[in-house]
Amino acid sequence: MKQKLLVLFSFVLLVSMVLVACAPAAPADPVDEDEDVIRVVHLVNGVLGDKSFFDSADRGLRWVVDDFPQVQVNTIEAGIDPARWQAALEDAAANEEYDVMILGTFQMSEFLERVAPQYPDKYFIIYDVSVDYDLGNLDNVYSVLYKQNEGSYLAGVYVGLMSETGVVGVVGGQDIPVINDFIVGYEQGAREHGVESVIVQYAGGWNDPARGKELALAMYQQGADFVFQVAGGTGVGVFQAAQEMDTFAIGVDSDQAVIIAETDPDQAEHIPTSMLKNVDNSLYRAMSMFIEGTLPFGEAEFLGVAEGGVGLARNEYYERITPDEVKETIEQVEQDLLDGNIVVDTVFN
Repeated sequence: MKQKLLVLFSFVLLVSMVLVACAPAAPADPVDEDEDVIRVVHLVNGVLGDKSFFDSADRGLRWVVDDFPQVQVNTIEAGIDPARWQAALEDAAANEEYDVMILGTFQMSEFLERVAPQYPDKYFIIYDVSVDYDLGNLDNVYSVLYKQNEGSYLAGVYVGLMSETGVVGVVGGQDIPVINDFIVGYEQGAREHGVESVIVQYAGGWNDPARGKELALAMYQQGADFVFQVAGGTGVGVFQAAQEMDTFAIGVDSDQAVIIAETDPDQAEHIPTSMLKNVDNSLYRAMSMFIEGTLPFGEAEFLGVAEGGVGLARNEYYERITPDEVKETIEQVEQDLLDGNIVVDTVFN
């Protein structure tokens, strides 16, 4: 009898174990899928598609998304009308879901100085300008600036070594300190390496290629064989003029020849190099540091040649168009900048 009961008990126990094993698993504790998400708003006070400054910023944030899956980026293009930019910032700060807001250019710094203190639990990154930290309550803002005078010095050295006429030009977007910082570095490098005349003109805006072309054509007609564009979307017209006149232009911010080659390979042949303001690298660096918890909010940082913030593009056009002796000189000048042997003029004290 005991043996039968033991067999029956064993059978019941076995069936119970099978039923338990086959039963659906108990629901796990709810997981907050948004817990580790980092929401980023990139507010562009302009439009993408300039193949230069804002496209560089956008490219850097796309690199961030590729390498850090927890980061989500929402880009807002505020348009080219400056009258809309303050309202766009205030609206985005109040109504968007974000952990970090990223924006750039000198036109936005005063607006951010008023907005950031209203959202102390949010973080802000501003590029190509610094907020005025002496105003206080800006401990949630990180500013990144670039030593564009150093990068432009390299561009000036390049045209000085390459120019056959001794005349070069530069088209600036506006007569403002940051653009003039490009120009003084460019002019210094050019004059120290053989250029006799640097023609400077300002377009008065950032999205007028026709104006850029008009100014560049006038420079080429005055004997310039290289024109440096520091004018955002307006600078597209400088490239058109170089192509039409069968001479050369220098790009800015991004490696513009490589970008333009995708749609107009012939025009790219007229852009032997670009002065790189590596907004893409700087924003990737900033977001990487933010994720690590090491980004120094409440401070501004300057990135120059030594920090990889600026430089000169070396691509297939540079390699093909540039003589070896010019390449060697550029390498030496770059090393001299790294070693502190060259002091580049700047409009900033």
